[in-house]
Amino acid sequence: MNAPLANERSSDRPIPARARPFSKAGRRQPAWMRLVVGREMAPTEPEWRAMVDALWEGDQPMDDLVEWMFASNPREARGLFDKAISEGIGSIPDAPQPLKDFFALVDREPAWLDRELLEEGVSFIHRTGLAGPYVLRDFALMGGYLLSGFNKALILTGALNKGASQRIAETGKWWIDCTEHGGMERYGAGFKSTIHVRMVHAMVRRHLPKNPQWNNEVDGLPVNQIDMVATYLAFGPVMLVGMRAMGIPVLPKDSRAVMHLWKYAGWLMGVQDEWLVDDERAGLVLLYQTYMTQSRPDWTSKELGHALAQEPLDRKLAWLKDWPRLHELRLKTLYHQHLSTTSLFFGKRQRSQLGLPENVFPWFPLLTAGPRFLNYTRKSLLPSTRRKQEQEGRAAQLEALGTMFGEKEHAIIKPGEQHPAHIR
Repeated sequence: MNAPLANERSSDRPIPARARPFSKAGRRQPAWMRLVVGREMAPTEPEWRAMVDALWEGDQPMDDLVEWMFASNPREARGLFDKAISEGIGSIPDAPQPLKDFFALVDREPAWLDRELLEEGVSFIHRTGLAGPYVLRDFALMGGYLLSGFNKALILTGALNKGASQRIAETGKWWIDCTEHGGMERYGAGFKSTIHVRMVHAMVRRHLPKNPQWNNEVDGLPVNQIDMVATYLAFGPVMLVGMRAMGIPVLPKDSRAVMHLWKYAGWLMGVQDEWLVDDERAGLVLLYQTYMTQSRPDWTSKELGHALAQEPLDRKLAWLKDWPRLHELRLKTLYHQHLSTTSLFFGKRQRSQLGLPENVFPWFPLLTAGPRFLNYTRKSLLPSTRRKQEQEGRAAQLEALGTMFGEKEHAIIKPGEQHPAHIR
């Protein structure tokens, strides 16, 4: 039997306009890239077809639960959902069957889950200190704004009006929750936050297609499987690549542990098993392939990128509140440090698409990578110094999160809000 042509579909659904045709998505990559990852980065025709189909796929278990919520008493159903997250489905006498079905799914650990490996990933992330937030903010999140399909969902759900400070703080809070020791246990902060955000995504999928400015045939289903894949991979392989660039040595065991942590986070988020990967190389290949289905930069990339670049200037540093001039100087320094870090990962053309100054140089990561490498390596040698490194690194991460929220409540998404702000 002959292989199907690229324009032959396994379903009647059209190819969303945001996806590149296979003739462009399947271009061969340089030999050095194939040598690094062990295969072609570009998708094969079946891989491309599966990704395009997944632009129409949401998260059926949670989508069904949200439909039940709206078919009954939404306020009461939401209260039962929140109680089941916090206290378990057993805390609800005569729980409705849709609620029981959903929590039977997420309460049952996948067979591949290794909780010791999760904790190793958490320990490594703590030891990276401020390198983690820098990479998350200036590489993973800033790079996400180049994908205008994500931005459109943010704008139409009102997230654009919240300001960059709130968006980055919400993202950071979810990241902090997921990277706490025990955070991904059943009643841990990361588990509960992730299930909560999963529900918010389903709300977006339910309501956004009703907006006349959203067109599924152009953008696919909001917060679809491929969008969720790109999100969870940003916290895995993208973070690991960025860590190395910032001077943090990533051993194979560290890479494996971090990938396992975000594999489980992705599973809890509703990513289907076929899109979950175990190792960094496979993650990089899959992430590259998801870009073949993403919209190109547009005016939203420029507006959101510029706003994120300006975000450090709005922070509140409690320890300098009585010295306004020093406070202003410190914020300006942070602004230039973050801008410099972004320039390490994105070229002049991409920085222009993000609304950033073009003539910026990566002075900050280049000046700090060497000392960071030596300091990290020195403290990693002995168990006692490694424990202290982990404690100090986490304290720095929590302090950085505090400067983003200021005096506001440290929350991911306030009740009633329905935007996927944590992914951007």
